[in-house]
Amino acid sequence: MSTAEVLAQAAGGQAVLLGETHDSACNHRWQMHVCAGLLAHRADIVIGFEMFPARLDPVLADWVAGGLEEETFAERAEWGTVWGFDIALYMPLFRFARDNGIEMIGLNCRRGLVREVGQLGWEGIPEADREGLTSAAPASPAHRQYLFDITGGARPGRAARSAEDPAFDRFVRAQQTWDRAFACRLADRHRRPDAPLVVGIIGRGHLEFGGGTPAQLADLGISRTTVLLPHRPGDVAREGQGDAMCVMPATLASETPAPRPRGDGPP
Repeated sequence: MSTAEVLAQAAGGQAVLLGETHDSACNHRWQMHVCAGLLAHRADIVIGFEMFPARLDPVLADWVAGGLEEETFAERAEWGTVWGFDIALYMPLFRFARDNGIEMIGLNCRRGLVREVGQLGWEGIPEADREGLTSAAPASPAHRQYLFDITGGARPGRAARSAEDPAFDRFVRAQQTWDRAFACRLADRHRRPDAPLVVGIIGRGHLEFGGGTPAQLADLGISRTTVLLPHRPGDVAREGQGDAMCVMPATLASETPAPRPRGDGPP
């Protein structure tokens, strides 16, 4: 399919999820170009970011309104603690939203909630501490296997010996908390009377093969979702990985990743 065909089809849905490798500058430029293409099809788009917890939505609104300089925006958005990758990687996206008056929303929850659900399960979290989120739909066996494989499989020293091992449950619960948080924020925004196209800027591990955030969106009634992923030349694309894969120029494959900092997001 051509880029024009992919964008036209995606723009007719309820949600578009754009995957990324967090430290890849070319991934973020691609995301910006896709958002620009979607904006050409419809003006009512809202961009949600894994990088921000929802409590920072007022800061994002101030940024879009033009009330903050870039340095002040980074400080008020607590960038160095809630995410921590070089903000320059994401600034093209943030400037694009501001320049076009596109609403930005945070999709994340506090990291402590993810840890607590991993330890205690959802039912062990007091209602007041759930940040308005609902319980995640159970992970499918295929999604558990995907998570097990991308985290190293049955490697030496790992307690969990298979995807169905109860020792793997804690990790799965934590990942599902992130997936449910992203899905709840996107679904809540789409359900308002203006019903915009919600665009999620999310790590690809939450999107591939549909078992993470897309499955949680479907559980919330948002079924017309398109997953678009950037693809590096030489990598193997597998059936069902996404609805469309955009092959990135080979000249960008040598970009040097930034070091992984401590932040709210998952690996």
